[in-house]
Amino acid sequence: MRPDRKNTDLVNEAIRFPRMLVIGPDGQPLGILNRDAALQAADKLGLDLLCVAPNATPPVCKILNYGKHRFDQQKKQREAKKNQHIVEIKEVQLTPQIGEHDFDVKVKAARRFFEEGDKVKVALRFRGRQMAHQELGTALIDRFTMAVEDLAVIEKKPQLEGRLLIAIYASKIKK
Repeated sequence: MRPDRKNTDLVNEAIRFPRMLVIGPDGQPLGILNRDAALQAADKLGLDLLCVAPNATPPVCKILNYGKHRFDQQKKQREAKKNQHIVEIKEVQLTPQIGEHDFDVKVKAARRFFEEGDKVKVALRFRGRQMAHQELGTALIDRFTMAVEDLAVIEKKPQLEGRLLIAIYASKIKK
């Protein structure tokens, strides 16, 4: 069996090491054999020779059913891909003059993001003369923190970047 273009496994004739440690299909070491003897041993059992540790001294090769081995690897990769969750950074924008109901809506949206396992970036934008009263923005960020503290932790403390006061929260819930 020949490896495909994407696969870099050394199998059967692709193995070029003169001597290698060979492990049998039952997991017992067969000893250090030369290349031809190892290939013959694998062929006699009707199985393939796969190099599992090419950088070891001597290289380690195992006798196994290569087709079944590849199938099991692909199955594990599919399972891992299915179970992974990509953490996204969602953004919630606020202003210092935000109304009570609007604030509650923003908090509710952020809580939903946290329940999905995402991070939330809170950007509080100061306009015009609002820059003179930055303490109002800091108080609003603190109020936001209190509203979501059961679901999130502050990953980046509130910091002023130009006219934006930015804080990043990470979800306590792991997906």
